[in-house]
Amino acid sequence: MKHILYIFLLFSAFVFGQQKRVETSIDTTKNKIGAEFKLTLKTSVDTLSKVKFPNPKNFGALEVIRSYPIDTVKNNDRYELIKRYGLTQFDSGRYVIPSIKVMINNKAFLTDSIAVEVATVQVDTLKQKMYDIKDVVAVDSPMGNWWKWLLGIILLAAIGAAVYWYTKKYQKKKIEEEVYKTPIERATILMNSLEQKELWQKGEIKEYYSELTDIARNYIEEAIDIPAMESTTSELIAGLKAASLKKKMKLSQETIDNLERVLKQADLVKFAKSKPMEFEITEDRNKIQKAIVVLDSAIPVEVVDEEEMLLNEMQRQKQVQLQLAKKRKKRIQIAIASVVFVIFAVLAFFIATRGFENVKDTILGHETKELLEGEWIKSEYGNPSVIIETPEVLKRIDLKKSLPKDGLALVKEMQSFGYGSFLDNFYIMVSTMKYKQETKTDLSKSVEVTVQYIESQGAQNMIVKQEDFETPEGVKGVKAYGTFVKLNEITKSSQKMFYEIVLFGQDGGLQQIMILHEEGDHYANDIVDRVLSSVELKQIEK
Repeated sequence: MKHILYIFLLFSAFVFGQQKRVETSIDTTKNKIGAEFKLTLKTSVDTLSKVKFPNPKNFGALEVIRSYPIDTVKNNDRYELIKRYGLTQFDSGRYVIPSIKVMINNKAFLTDSIAVEVATVQVDTLKQKMYDIKDVVAVDSPMGNWWKWLLGIILLAAIGAAVYWYTKKYQKKKIEEEVYKTPIERATILMNSLEQKELWQKGEIKEYYSELTDIARNYIEEAIDIPAMESTTSELIAGLKAASLKKKMKLSQETIDNLERVLKQADLVKFAKSKPMEFEITEDRNKIQKAIVVLDSAIPVEVVDEEEMLLNEMQRQKQVQLQLAKKRKKRIQIAIASVVFVIFAVLAFFIATRGFENVKDTILGHETKELLEGEWIKSEYGNPSVIIETPEVLKRIDLKKSLPKDGLALVKEMQSFGYGSFLDNFYIMVSTMKYKQETKTDLSKSVEVTVQYIESQGAQNMIVKQEDFETPEGVKGVKAYGTFVKLNEITKSSQKMFYEIVLFGQDGGLQQIMILHEEGDHYANDIVDRVLSSVELKQIEK
């Protein structure tokens, strides 16, 4: 009667009142790792009955290593059929061989479940050398080195600012150098820029004379159309004299002599390491500036009508605007590239320090990660109460409809609370029951029936492991855990799930904690560890 009571209270009405037709036995309930358990199923039927024994690869967590032929014993007008299975397990622990379906005349009959224990091989410590336990090594958390994170962010920000500053300065310089109206304006801008550098004041005389003469040569090449940059000093002066005659430029001999003197002085500085005095450097600079102004004023002005001049000016303005637009577009592209670079650098830094999966789940979102890192709630549920810490408040759910009327009549009080559902990838349920009559709860039988209930919700290929569980306060219970396959009816795909069930039999009732989550979800594993380590129940005095 007690077993039937437990089954009713754990929502397995289909087991209630079933007639026992199959006997179950095993040669031993304790064995070593890899050793064979011999499971025997026996049934007695008439000569016209049709019996079908299952032929699976696993019975729960135990692997079927051999399926023996069926033995048939005739007893008057009936047959006794005996089926044996060889089972084994390569991991130590306590396991439950679940109920097995045997079909007799197309009707299912369930065998009894059997708990077995797989023990490890004992080690002879007298012959085996023993070693001391290693000291605990503290592992720094990523957030413990906060200054490294701050230094990395500052470094990346500095790189981005440097790229932006260099780009802006470079573009400004290019505009100053390239966007001009006439060669004389370009030469004037470059002369002013050269003086601002203060090269000769810093001792860089060679660099100063090189830039000074390049400004003069560039002007002559652009304004008078002479290949000045690739000519020697004597070739440049000869070409300038010839161009002045051809273009009817009125140049004094003094202007030509001053220009030639400065160019030769620059050649001495660059190739003979000559070092002029400060007043000589100033005079040379003034001579070059005056020569450029005189040359520009001596160039004949072509007479054009106002209409053509206006048209040329409009075209020039349009060309300048087009160049400015190109520069602006390039600046925007470089700025965008800099921002993208900084973003990728920040992502690379966090991936290197925290891992790709963590960064991906942080950006794209992950349900169990958000639950784990959110604000947890510690609350009390049911009667007798279960105190537990969860990432979300568990909402009251009604499971009384799952009980048959006869089973419900035995329950004095029943309360259930949950987050999610069996269809979700993460589910927590806390349920407490109090019976009308005081009774001793068989937790192993309760585990079996709870597993059958999960199977009734669509779980397949369930693997069951069982071990003792104890709260920090010393309240003892039973923990069952393992995996199963959940089928999605919509997508027609399968998903492997992990479950953990903790049962307590306190105060004449049953307290149950059930957690289901997707296998391989390490965030969910951390949630389970935190939830189960927070369980509190008041130990009932006998």
